[in-house]
Amino acid sequence: MPTASPGTPVTGRFTISEHRTTPLHWDLFLERDGTLKTWSLSSPPDDNSSVPALQHFDHRLLYLDFEGEIAGGRGAVKRWDTGSYEAEWGEERIRLSLKGARVAGEFLLEFVKPGPRSEWVLRRI
Repeated sequence: MPTASPGTPVTGRFTISEHRTTPLHWDLFLERDGTLKTWSLSSPPDDNSSVPALQHFDHRLLYLDFEGEIAGGRGAVKRWDTGSYEAEWGEERIRLSLKGARVAGEFLLEFVKPGPRSEWVLRRI
């Protein structure tokens, strides 16, 4: 399980899951400190766009591999991509190097605005 002090690179596993619910979105899970730091994305990341990302509560590690129906009528999830990552974590920006089957490369997750779910944006750099 990755854990580090601020500014120290963190490595771990990531998963992007397609969450079939209303509205359809993709969940980005980054393993850190025994939990999954989580953002919902309006679309999966690609080469040419910035993707809005809403920060969610931390999820349990089992969501790295989970596929299927979510209890309580909260939709269904299917893994869209999974792999490893390295990151430099800051308060308002996280520089990511993702190594997955579908998504690979350098990304920046930047804080935009506070709220019940903090707003971020994910973009390829």
